[in-house]
Amino acid sequence: MRYRKLGRTGVEVSTQCLGAMMFGEQGKADDADGVRAIHRALDAGINFLDTADYYFLGGSEEVVGKALKGRRDDVVLATKFFNPMREDRNARGASRRWIVRAVEDSLRRLGTDHIDLYQTHRHDWGTDLEETLGALTDLVRQGKILYLGSSSYPAEWIVEAQWAARRRGTERYVCEQPQYSIFARSVEQAVLPTCLRHDMGVIPWSPLAGGWLTGKYRRDAQAPAGSRYATTTSWHPSVDEDPAREVRFDAVERLTKIAEEAGLSLTHLALAFVAEHPAITSTIIGPKTVEQLDDLLAAADVRLDAATLDAIDEVVPPGTDIAGVQHYVREPSLRPEGRRSSR
Repeated sequence: MRYRKLGRTGVEVSTQCLGAMMFGEQGKADDADGVRAIHRALDAGINFLDTADYYFLGGSEEVVGKALKGRRDDVVLATKFFNPMREDRNARGASRRWIVRAVEDSLRRLGTDHIDLYQTHRHDWGTDLEETLGALTDLVRQGKILYLGSSSYPAEWIVEAQWAARRRGTERYVCEQPQYSIFARSVEQAVLPTCLRHDMGVIPWSPLAGGWLTGKYRRDAQAPAGSRYATTTSWHPSVDEDPAREVRFDAVERLTKIAEEAGLSLTHLALAFVAEHPAITSTIIGPKTVEQLDDLLAAADVRLDAATLDAIDEVVPPGTDIAGVQHYVREPSLRPEGRRSSR
């Protein structure tokens, strides 16, 4: 396992970050399975864990808290806030009112007195950035959080947040968590270069494109039971209902050949591709089981040569997304009311 500085901070994190999104679903798995996976990751050299309050409405944070008893000081612990936690319309977003409540809930579930990296899960278009940064800065001064991060921010708002912090003398975001994979490369155009210019850490999510880049979804077979794209959800269509399925299958088949020529599995090719970008600090891996974790850990030191990277560029060109990818920006200026005169 290699380690890198997290942006301009003095903190060193492993080049793989254990994502805990799959841990904590009631009735689906024993919490002990998640605890074992976390311990296995720590024993393998991972010192960076990422979760969110929204994952199973606190269930993931609770599993992480159980796993870190007696090992908290060995871990750079990251979690996120923003998504709705209950019906109350104010129990969400990035307002000061919600942030001061959300952090207390996360601290309790995680069983800790501080969070190393506290991230805004999505940009809150309805809240002034200065309000958000001001509230987070107060939490830093209280010792409840150490560093601020953002997730899935468009490039212009990454810049705006840096400027707002300088204008008001608040703490600034030191890390961005974007969607990035061979299938989702549009962040190469502006988001990743912006993070480099502002010396921010980058910890991409979904490097395996929700499992598409493991090869588990095949043109001539049913999606594996229990897999992410086996059924349609509010976030994405199932494999069978995906209008972009043929494009995706074609890409997977071409990428599988590239991986074979490089002597790699498709999974390892996909993870190594993300890690090769100079902006990337640590790649978030999100296993369901210890067995999956062991396979992902084996990719930690894989490097890709120029010929392999060039071959990948032929499948999905730099700075583009494959059909069907969504980045959840939801820019209000693109809605009809934002594009039309009120006259």
